[in-house]
Order: sequence, then structure tokens, then C-alpha cells
Amino acid sequence: MNEPKAKESAPPVSTLEELAELADYSLLDQLKRDPDATDDGEDYRPRQVFSGHYVPVKPTPITAPEYVAHSSDFFRELNFDDNLAQTEGFRRLFSGDMSDLPAPLRKVGWATGYALSIYGTEYTQQCPFQTGNGYGDGRAVSVLEAVINGQRWEMQLKGGGPTPYCRGADGRAVLRSSVREFLAQEHMHGLGVPTSRSLCLYVSKTETVQRPWYSPGSSNADPDTLVSEPVAISTRVAPSFLRVGQLELFARRVRAQAHADSLEELEKIVQHLIDREYGSDINSELPLADKLVALTSAFRERLTSLIANWLRVGYCQGNFNSDNCAGGGYTLDYGPFGFCERFDPYFQPWTGGGRHFSLFNQPAAAEQNFNSFCSALRPLLLSHPEQLQAFEELQKGFGAVMQQKLQNMFAAKLGLQTYNAELLNELLALMMKTPVDYTIFFRELSYIPESLKPLRRSFYQEPSATLEAQWSSWLEKWRSLIDKSNTAELSQKMLQINPKYTWREWLVVPAYEKAKQGDYSLVRELQDVLTRPYDEQSPQVEEKYYRLRPPEFFLAGGVSHYSCSS
Repeated sequence: MNEPKAKESAPPVSTLEELAELADYSLLDQLKRDPDATDDGEDYRPRQVFSGHYVPVKPTPITAPEYVAHSSDFFRELNFDDNLAQTEGFRRLFSGDMSDLPAPLRKVGWATGYALSIYGTEYTQQCPFQTGNGYGDGRAVSVLEAVINGQRWEMQLKGGGPTPYCRGADGRAVLRSSVREFLAQEHMHGLGVPTSRSLCLYVSKTETVQRPWYSPGSSNADPDTLVSEPVAISTRVAPSFLRVGQLELFARRVRAQAHADSLEELEKIVQHLIDREYGSDINSELPLADKLVALTSAFRERLTSLIANWLRVGYCQGNFNSDNCAGGGYTLDYGPFGFCERFDPYFQPWTGGGRHFSLFNQPAAAEQNFNSFCSALRPLLLSHPEQLQAFEELQKGFGAVMQQKLQNMFAAKLGLQTYNAELLNELLALMMKTPVDYTIFFRELSYIPESLKPLRRSFYQEPSATLEAQWSSWLEKWRSLIDKSNTAELSQKMLQINPKYTWREWLVVPAYEKAKQGDYSLVRELQDVLTRPYDEQSPQVEEKYYRLRPPEFFLAGGVSHYSCSS
């Protein structure tokens, strides 16, 4: 009997024409366009958008674009040729020029509106019209939706110029923030944290914008000078860019009876979220009310897992509003973010964020976003009492599920089979008193040390004799609780949970500063290191990237803290 031949893999996509064949615009084809929009997408002035799910917008290309970087790992996953990012057609599209695209690519992109809730409180004053009808994608323009290897992806330009939601801004992103987002997304993927992905990054060789930033040596909380920065466009990719705030916008219109089609628009955007993000989780044959209960359960599972992952790697989403919370349950919008180095449960790198979005308060912020999500779905369940009750039980149970995920995560970080609250609380208190580098400490612990000596590598200062005794006592207690029957196996498990390399802002700053001068070598070096955060890399990499933050960077503006200027 002849065995079937193995299916040959398709040749890599090497031209824009080949990429065009994969285009499939579900959002544009299935959802409602703003009836007041222009056909040509030249719609750049701030205005109110009263209805519809998207606004056609043609991005504004950057002038004289130059290639900076692309994600080789993600290109490989997409079956893209590594040279594709430097071809003329690809460069034009992903630097914002949609004027000459091969069919069936469309020559107009799209932007979406959404509502804003901060820690569960609804706001409209960020909208220039005080109505909520002018808030949305101010400088993000999606340009392509494609099905690649059976997976749907949306490709969105960050910094693609103004949209009707730009609130008077220029719609541009600068090279500094673009480098940060480009590197951070692929670092998070390397860490095993669900996230949007980075495709490519281009910078203009001639176009600059003025942005407030920190003068050299400044320790001010807020920027104290204006700097001229190169304009850049990075392309981020996700199964969709549907946000909790997007669902909220349509639910608010239902509650306000804003127009006759408001309930239908809400139902369509929720169904689109299910199709795009939860098609494999939710039976398409179910009635809508049952789908909503299943959606709520699936989103709760993803969101709680995401937050546990954030705390596992020390990531802080400094502005975790509902509009920065992806409906698909992954990390989205790398603006005011940071990774904790010296441990502080209230770590918050963004000067405008406040404690409610600090590191260990993110589970509570996530619950507020989940409540906003539930509030958005509720109008569709009001006439279905049985499903509404199940839905409300899911909403009430968020805190318990979140707590369980956090306990499981910390048990795994410590190499324990069961969670031990006393041991963890003792450790966290010691980590603050000493103080300790979050990443280095847990990495060194993963080698199962028999004495305190290896852990000292993570200490920012020598402990007092009293503290040292407490540390030794804690280590002895920890060693008594781990399974020592096979420490080599336990160590390997812990090494895959506790990364060796983390984002350190003081090492990223030189990369984007050099990039401003046209030298992208440090960007690419960081890309290599950060996409393999669990690997034991070369001695040179370890010496440079596996070390404590130098004292001079602890109060430095733009390093230890920064504004949302981008």
C-alpha cells in the first residue's frame, strides 16, 4: 500500500503581489461603514462619528522611508521571505503609501472608534466634542487583513497620520516610541505572553516632528524640553484590534438610544469579535445569548491568564484602560509600559498612570475592564433571563479565578507543587527591604542554590546582618518545601518560567538614540537578545544585559519614568 506523500510547504511569500493573494477583508465586508465617510479615505480633520463600525482612512505616507528592522521570527511564522521587508512594494505599503497596490489589495485603510473607561469609570471629556463620538484610532490605520496558513491577521500602521479621531494631533509616531513598541512586542512573544506582534519598522530620513521630552540629566517627572524627532511607522499585527472600549462605544449608544440601528451595530460588533477571536472556542450554531455566555467565560479565562503572565515577567501596562484592553485577551498598545527591575509592587513607569495601574494592582484593573466588557454585552442579554443569570455569575467570579491564576503562577515561579502564601509574602517583604532585582532573583533561584551567595547577584545593596539572617532562614524554608528528588528537572522547569533577560529601559535608550543617527545596530542587537529571553546566551551578552540597573538611572527622566509622549 502506497503511503500518501507529505504535503509540500508553500514557497515563502517574496513579493507584495504574492501577499495580495492572501487578502481577505472580513471587517470591511461584514461590518458597517460610517455613512458620513468619504470614499477616497481622505478624512483627516477631527469630527464626530455618529454611527458605523469603521471609517475608511488613507494613511499619510512618511517621506523618504528607510528600512530599520523586521521580525525574522514572525516572518518565518507567516511564511514570508526574509527579504520581503526590503522590497519596494512592501516598503511602500508599510510606510503608508497605498496609492499603487496590486489587486485585490484595497487602496484605503480604516480606523475605528471606541469609548474610554478608566478603572471602570466612563469618560467622554477626552473626546474634543465632549460626546464620545470623536474618540478612537487617532494615529493607527489598518491597511490589510489576510488569512495566512489558516490564521486571520490584521496589519495596522502605528503613526500613519491623522484620522477623524486624531483630536487635533498630527497622527505621527516618532522613532523612539516606534523602536520601543517594535522590540517590546517580540520580547513579550519570546516570553510566552500573549501579545500583538511586530512586522516591520521604517523611519523617514527627512520628516521630523516636535515632541516634549526630557533634557539630558533631567530627573523631572514631566518632560522639560521640546525635541525634534524622526517620524517612523511600525506595523503591528494581531488576529484583530477589537478592544473592550470598542464594544463599550456601541453599548453606550444603545443605552442612550443614539440612533435606530444602535442595538444592531452592537450585536454585529460582538458577533464579529466572536468570529475573529473565539471561532475555535464557541459553537457557531448556538443562539446568540448562549454565545455571549460562552464569550464571557472564554474572555475571563484569557484575561486572567494574561495578567498572571504579566506579573510573572514583571510587565506593567501603565495605562490599562478599557480602550487598551484587547477583546482577544492579549497585550495591546505598548505606549506607557515598563518592566520591573528593582522590585516594587507599586512599580509604575508612566508619570500619568497612578497607582491603580501599577504592577501588583493590574489584577484589580483587569477586573474593572472585565466589568466594562460585561456592561457592554449586557444589553444583548436583557431579554434572556436564564443566560443573563449565568453571565452575571461569570462576572462575579472574576476575582476568584484571578486569585487562583496568580497563586498557580507564583507557585510555579518558586518551583513549588502547591501555593504557599506565607513563604511568598515573606519573600516579597524581603525583596522590598533589601532591595532586589525581580528578574535576576527568580532566575538565580531557578538554579536551586544551596546558599544565599548566588542570590546576592540580584541585591541592589548589601543586607544588614538582621536581614541576611532572615534571607538565610527564608532560603532554608524554601528548600524544605521544594521537591529535591530531581533538582535538575525542577531547575529546568523553573528556568522556562523565570526569564534570564528582561527589558531594561536604560539599555533600550542608547538603541533608539543611535537609531536617530541612522545606526540601527543596537536595535537589532536588542532584538536578538530579547526574543530569546530564556536562553543562556554568550558571555558577552550576559555581561552586558544580565546586570543590575546602575544607580545613575534610578531617577533619570525618560529612563526610570516617562510621559506618554510618542
